[in-house]
Amino acid sequence: MSKAAPLKLTVSAVLILVTAALPAAAQPAASGCGSFLQASYPKASISNGKVDAVLYLPDAKNGYYRASRFDWSGVIPCLAFQGHTYFGIWFSHYDPMVADAIAGPVEEFRSDDGALDYGQAKPGQLFVKLGVGVLRKADDSPYKFMYTYPLVDGGKWTVHASRRAVSFRQRLQSPIGIAYDYEKTVSLDPHEPVLTLHHSLKNTGTKTIDTQVYDHDFFMLDGAPSGPEMVIRFPFAPQAEKPLEPLAGIDGKQIVYHDELQQGQYVESYLTGYSDKPADYDIVVEDTKTGVGVEQTGDNPLSRFNFWSPRTTICPEAYHHLVIAPGKTAHWDIHYRFFAKATQ
Repeated sequence: MSKAAPLKLTVSAVLILVTAALPAAAQPAASGCGSFLQASYPKASISNGKVDAVLYLPDAKNGYYRASRFDWSGVIPCLAFQGHTYFGIWFSHYDPMVADAIAGPVEEFRSDDGALDYGQAKPGQLFVKLGVGVLRKADDSPYKFMYTYPLVDGGKWTVHASRRAVSFRQRLQSPIGIAYDYEKTVSLDPHEPVLTLHHSLKNTGTKTIDTQVYDHDFFMLDGAPSGPEMVIRFPFAPQAEKPLEPLAGIDGKQIVYHDELQQGQYVESYLTGYSDKPADYDIVVEDTKTGVGVEQTGDNPLSRFNFWSPRTTICPEAYHHLVIAPGKTAHWDIHYRFFAKATQ
């Protein structure tokens, strides 16, 4: 088969054809992520010959994720490198309308009142969740991130898929002055075990976009449980706003587990101690028994940091703050370097 040109598709049920249309070399190996290619959800796969990954694509009718919490683009249920996997299905109950039934390095945009214009909207009126669309407010209660709000308008999603990258674009116009053109490209380095999320968000509306955005990550290193063999390292000495003990704790510049977490147990706290320099956005999660791990870096200063970890996943949630005036565009990148004992 000759080298395929990038595909350009408008999000609909036709996206199920993306995986079949990509070159055979771009299909993940069966020993890594191949089973996820059998799923019926709209999907694509990418590979650089070292790293294989499967992505589930945004689709309001047939998509894997259709809730209102997370950005619909960049869902990665599996990524494999040197026989190891780094993301996976961390939850036991799946429903496309459940807020956290999602996997991989997915992102949430969260403003001070939960979502854009949520605080000033009355019950039944509209607000906007970036990466999702125009939503309808249910009642007078504060924003609930685990609640799935009715989707009124998801804007227009388009997807381009090629051998090493999938790019997403969502264009949204709302009747409340909030409009944007959002692009995200998930790409693999040509030679190295590195995945990059490149973002561009243009404010095409009349109101300033003021929001935090963070990557939830949902790391799963070979599906190993959160426990004493896992470590999370930072370039700064983190301080927990609430105790991580007795299940975990802080040892210098790292978070360690004192016990293997059991079903129903979790560790969570906001962290402080970072500076206003982008260099502090450098997080390593490693299984010290196997040497399998991932280093996550960003090009913006941290504005907030939450750590959450049940038994099945480790989530260092690094935030940064976006303030985008009408007509302006923000750009940011997040990089993931995957490693295994044989590469160290």
